[in-house]
Amino acid sequence: MTKPARLSNATLSHLSKEVTRPGYDRSQTKIGIVHLGIGAFHRAHQAVYTDSVLASGDNSWGILGVSLRSGDTRDALEPQDGLYTVATRSGDEDSFRVIGSIGGLIVAPENPAAVLDAMTNAAVRIVSLTVTEKGYCYSPASAALDEAHPDIVHDLANPAAPKSAIGFIVEAISRRRANKIEPFTLLSCDNLPANGETLRRVVTRFAELRDSELANYIKENIAFPSTMVDRIVPATTEADRATTLSATGLVDAWPIMTEPFTQWVIEDHFPAGRPAWENFGATFVEDIDAFELMKLRLLNGSHSTLAYLGYLAGHETVSDVMKAPGFSELIKAMMDEEISPTLPPLPGFDLEAYKAQLRERFCNPALRHRTWQIAMDGSQKLPQRLLNTIRKCIDNGLPFDRLALGVAAWMRYVTGADEKGDAIDVRDPLAAELKKRAANKNNAEELVTAFIGMDQIFGRDLPENEAFVQLVKTQLAKLMRLGAAKTVTQIV
Repeated sequence: MTKPARLSNATLSHLSKEVTRPGYDRSQTKIGIVHLGIGAFHRAHQAVYTDSVLASGDNSWGILGVSLRSGDTRDALEPQDGLYTVATRSGDEDSFRVIGSIGGLIVAPENPAAVLDAMTNAAVRIVSLTVTEKGYCYSPASAALDEAHPDIVHDLANPAAPKSAIGFIVEAISRRRANKIEPFTLLSCDNLPANGETLRRVVTRFAELRDSELANYIKENIAFPSTMVDRIVPATTEADRATTLSATGLVDAWPIMTEPFTQWVIEDHFPAGRPAWENFGATFVEDIDAFELMKLRLLNGSHSTLAYLGYLAGHETVSDVMKAPGFSELIKAMMDEEISPTLPPLPGFDLEAYKAQLRERFCNPALRHRTWQIAMDGSQKLPQRLLNTIRKCIDNGLPFDRLALGVAAWMRYVTGADEKGDAIDVRDPLAAELKKRAANKNNAEELVTAFIGMDQIFGRDLPENEAFVQLVKTQLAKLMRLGAAKTVTQIV
């Protein structure tokens, strides 16, 4: 039996007829975007929009992908000439599209000089990021640069060989400034409130620690538009690779599985120019704050709550959780009664339809979005997804019982043992400290007291709010006594 060929420029013509392929000459594409954090989400989202721009005839916006940690993505895609398949799965039918917008890949730890050379190329007009919350080297509670972060300490001492996204950005700006090259625009595409402002804050502070004149240059010359990004992208499995091979006829080492829904809202502030992403579904606005809060609180807050409670209840995927008794009702009530009243007005936007659509997306059985995957890095996600919403509820005298249950479920999860006593693989930048704080704590009172003292997560206000502390203790006590499944059905 003949072994199937690998996806590449040379084998594009071998693709099944039903598969959409790049509709342009990739050899004529120029690199105009350097993207830091070339993971699955970027490849399912921004790279797809950009692929459409290239197909429209504007060949100046190819993407150079930079991995800041591992060489896995480079190792998978480089033999494929940067090509990969996006499988859009709805539960009714699947569609497959090969994306060609990634024109090169660099692994930063192997060659930091090459990354800086690329970022100082005058043709590069945008540097974008999907580095997750922890990649900003900031304190999640204050959103200020963590000046004691090991990567920040290293990068201040070694500006020509940085480790962090922030270090690369500031060194590249410094070199462009010295060589009188027009500044690029910095485009955060991570799930952070006011992500552009957050990026501005940490970049400017890092520059101040290096050189006050450089910091002033950044304040005056660099644009940091905020964005709201939305698309559910589960981790790729071997079964997904087999499905892709069957549908396309070619081996793809790292295809992407995603849903039909995609949304990208962007502040329109690109002094050096930008792709016409709006022609392919993106929305450009003057003020993005309301969209960001809506998505962070409704989608991401609900997702995290489902992940922690669902994992504890023994469910592998979000769609499994939504089918279990009480969970769908819990999330609907949390959206309607606790989250929606905290949101600023969005004139002309159908919030009820959006919430119904979210719940429908969570139920998509074709997307095997693992609760364990969503549960990662909770110490970085909790402030934006749940705690800031709770703060708003407290300010406005609103109930937050279900939001507090989500916080309690995170605390139960990061103890590192599930309801059967089996070990949980807790992936978190603060995993060691969380484990230490949870040690020998046998009840809700002790656990809440131990965790709530982490001001990098909870700040200093919430630990002093007796109503918040007592409610989290109450919810955690229920989880420990009844288990997640029974707690949810009882609350509903």
